[in-house]
Amino acid sequence: MKTLNAIAALVVLVASAGLHAQTIEIARSGSQPSAKGSAQYFTGSVRVDPLFPATDPSRTSGGLVTFEPGARSAWHTHPLGQTLIVTSGCGWVQSEGGSKIEIRPGDVVSCPPNEKHWHGATPTTAMTHIAIQEQLDGKVVEWMEKVSDEQYRK
Repeated sequence: MKTLNAIAALVVLVASAGLHAQTIEIARSGSQPSAKGSAQYFTGSVRVDPLFPATDPSRTSGGLVTFEPGARSAWHTHPLGQTLIVTSGCGWVQSEGGSKIEIRPGDVVSCPPNEKHWHGATPTTAMTHIAIQEQLDGKVVEWMEKVSDEQYRK
């Protein structure tokens, strides 16, 4: 009888676990509204399309960011770093004290935690990238001063 009760309890446990199982979710293209990049954090015309939010227990979020020619982010850091995957166009990325580096489709840029940097399009070509970052204590980015025209042209 004890064996039968144990089997019955196991069947109930397995059945109830199935009720709480996670399923694959698909966020359809265009199902989330695009947003204009804030003039406080970007220079020029920038569009941000959210791809996925950080949903517990994950800390990772991602977005598709499009910079029109001449557009760029302000200087900023990420507490746990950031990965950029360039999907179209031609752009630049620069760390504080370093040289501008050209980035093109297929390039994967890994920005280390707390590395002060900026990224954006070249003066003549738009650039789009997927940005992936993790949040730490609810924060994914620390925005700083804007990249001046002189810094951008250097």
